[in-house]
Amino acid sequence: SIPATTVREIRVAQRADGPAAVLAIGTANPPHCVPQGDYPDYYFRVTNSDHLTDLKPTFAKLCGMTGIGRRFFYHTDELLAAHPGMSLDARLDVVATAAPELAASAAASAIAEWGRPAGDITHLVVSTNAGSHAPGTDVRLVYLLGLRHDVLRTVLQLNGCASGCAALRLAKDLAENNRSARVLVACVELTVTAFRAPDEADSFDTLIPQGLFGDGAGAVIVGADPDVHERPLFEMVSASQYVIPDTEHMLAVQLGSGGIDGTIATGLPRLAAGIVERCLLDAFGNHLAVVGGVVEWNNLFWAVHPGSSAMLDHIVRALRLAPGKLAASRTVVREYGNMLGATVIFVLDEVRRQREDPEGEGASHDEDWGVMMGFGPGFTVETMLLHSICLWAEAH
Repeated sequence: SIPATTVREIRVAQRADGPAAVLAIGTANPPHCVPQGDYPDYYFRVTNSDHLTDLKPTFAKLCGMTGIGRRFFYHTDELLAAHPGMSLDARLDVVATAAPELAASAAASAIAEWGRPAGDITHLVVSTNAGSHAPGTDVRLVYLLGLRHDVLRTVLQLNGCASGCAALRLAKDLAENNRSARVLVACVELTVTAFRAPDEADSFDTLIPQGLFGDGAGAVIVGADPDVHERPLFEMVSASQYVIPDTEHMLAVQLGSGGIDGTIATGLPRLAAGIVERCLLDAFGNHLAVVGGVVEWNNLFWAVHPGSSAMLDHIVRALRLAPGKLAASRTVVREYGNMLGATVIFVLDEVRRQREDPEGEGASHDEDWGVMMGFGPGFTVETMLLHSICLWAEAH
């Protein structure tokens, strides 16, 4: 048998010396864009539902409350017209082709920013709420990106809006426990599997997701112990996940005969606000500066998944945040809508952009520490403590 000392030495040699870090970020959207103000008319027209005259004003009001300015979709008028009453099999076939291509576009941008060959990627983590295929997007990405054929693949499915944070948490563990590992995270979301006509019998539950969600893909390269050619953006210091007891009914996602469906309780923003500070204190309280027994959340930068503008408003009040602290989240939800797991990567990219911009509207440039946060089925809260690598100073 191998002596225990040798096993320990092997274990030490396998692990990285430093923390995992975000090394590059890429995003992508389909070309089809619909302004949110036009969406109620568009939605009722393409679903042949203009006869439901009582529902359209309700839907228009809901769309106006989201804080969304526009959304992007893979499905177009032409696609929907060519497949009336699109079956679940037809929807999944669309996703099987479109999801890898959109994910590859975001990943290619991240790899180009990273500056190293795609063949240097050792691990691949793919997250999606859109499809259900094996082999799926992960295998297609190996070929589309020219990844090596022994890349270690992991797929996360139906983790809802928390899936981007969950994928990055997994990437952090992979990078820190495998010396020289470079992990590509690809989160891709397509709403064609959830797109459906309004239902008079269950109108509100049907309309909420139709007014919120859009299509997009985000990619991140994660690695520890960066070399001289790599430019780390954020160190990934600590991560946590909480499942709030007795909240399974508040947020759920499932694949049924009609496609992807889910439950979004109207009280969700208030619930999230009520527990968010406790989750953060339990996860990071010992790591953060405390004055008079109170953590000053305004001393951090924030990358929060924006489920909607109402969710952000409740979090601002719960954490007593100054105006503009969630500017990155508000920008993303306005420009893209809620893209489920991919959204937090867009927010992280926007945080980076604002911090590199001397005229940026977000957090001030001297905030070295920050929090990334997402919410998902369960009801689950994912958090990660980040340390910025002095982005503004390096850029100027």
